[in-house]
Amino acid sequence: MTYLFHRSLNNTPPAIVGGLGINLWDSAGNTYIDASGGAAVSCLGHGHPAVIAAIKKQVDEIAYAHTGFFTSEPAEKLAANLVQSAPNGLNHVLLVSGGSEAVEAAIKMARQYYIEKGYPQRYNIIARKQSYHGNTLGALATGGNIPRRENFLPLLIQTHHIDPCFYFRYSYDQEDEACYAERAARSLENKILELGPETVMAFVAETVVGATSGAVPAVLDYFKKIREICDRYGILLILDEVMCGMGRTGYQWAFEAEGIQPDICTIAKGLGGGYQPIGAVIATDEIYDAMKLGSGSFQHGHTYMAHPTAAAAALAVQETIQRENLLSAVKERGDYFAQMLRNSLEDLDCVGDIRGRGLLWGVELVQNKKDGNRPFSPSVNLATKLKKTAFKNGLIIYPNSGTINGRDGDHILLAPPFIISHNEIDNVIAILKNSIKETMMDIDNV
Repeated sequence: MTYLFHRSLNNTPPAIVGGLGINLWDSAGNTYIDASGGAAVSCLGHGHPAVIAAIKKQVDEIAYAHTGFFTSEPAEKLAANLVQSAPNGLNHVLLVSGGSEAVEAAIKMARQYYIEKGYPQRYNIIARKQSYHGNTLGALATGGNIPRRENFLPLLIQTHHIDPCFYFRYSYDQEDEACYAERAARSLENKILELGPETVMAFVAETVVGATSGAVPAVLDYFKKIREICDRYGILLILDEVMCGMGRTGYQWAFEAEGIQPDICTIAKGLGGGYQPIGAVIATDEIYDAMKLGSGSFQHGHTYMAHPTAAAAALAVQETIQRENLLSAVKERGDYFAQMLRNSLEDLDCVGDIRGRGLLWGVELVQNKKDGNRPFSPSVNLATKLKKTAFKNGLIIYPNSGTINGRDGDHILLAPPFIISHNEIDNVIAILKNSIKETMMDIDNV
């Protein structure tokens, strides 16, 4: 008997009892390789002694105090650590409890900024189809994940969506990447002009699209064009790096690879590595100063924001990444991971595309890549079946369906801990390949 709302109300998952490094084990003695870091969360793996020690030390001192009365040393140090790693001008950090909260706060921050500056008519949000920005109502409205939005549409604020930058699925026949990048970026300007530039508040995008489309980086100078368009019309650029940030792509901030800087950036998962629930928003001096010199406060808050224990854990995670030079490790291991994925899986007819950056990779599954990369019917439920097969074989992967348009297409996401070794990568890919073959055989036999 269970009294919990599990993700599936028809099945109770096994009980987790331990973990160390990239491995987990349940109460029945089954072991699993965590090749997705949960949902790209566990950047340092499980059971890291430095993080555990920091949590214990903070709990011994003070576990929690409300930010309406106090600040705390770990929260101040974490904010300073993040600012020191960010480009000049991104100097102000709001600490919250997770990614959805971070996106929700970023949206409200953008709205209040324009009110403080005397432009209350700016309220429209533009985002991209096939994006995911969280499950609270404002974040859900901003995201373009159709299945997650569908039941709650009457509750969502009106937002506007343009096509994603997804060359594999959205480019025209014979269209090169340069032409596609131009066309994909131009769709933002077209939407701004349609709505009226004076009404648009922000453009929100994942720097590398995560769960909904499966580790899709932008092509060429797409984001430079986006930054230029936002500047031209005085619109804030909000980059969602909840999944792809904090070293996951080999850069502390994923936008560094794009050669641009946002006005607001949201982070979470890899910030605390799963050791405590935490997320953050980092914003420019201009946004902070508008509020400080205007109403004097950001009109937003949560009970557990800047939680001392969560901040202590996140600070320990970030200091460990810096001390152990793990950003360089992510780039090197990411290159090896990509090479081995392609060497092992590209010969499978059902693998249509392998894409990603650093240690964030997606594998898109198709009926036959030699036949136009047609997706499987949604009724096959391919991604979920592959997840179950891999789990049975001791491998944790992150599946999703609706890759192309919210209905069609299947992919899996791979986001192993930064500490993964070459031998462990080889093992992950061997199990994955066998699991794909086993799943396809089961489907063929139905």
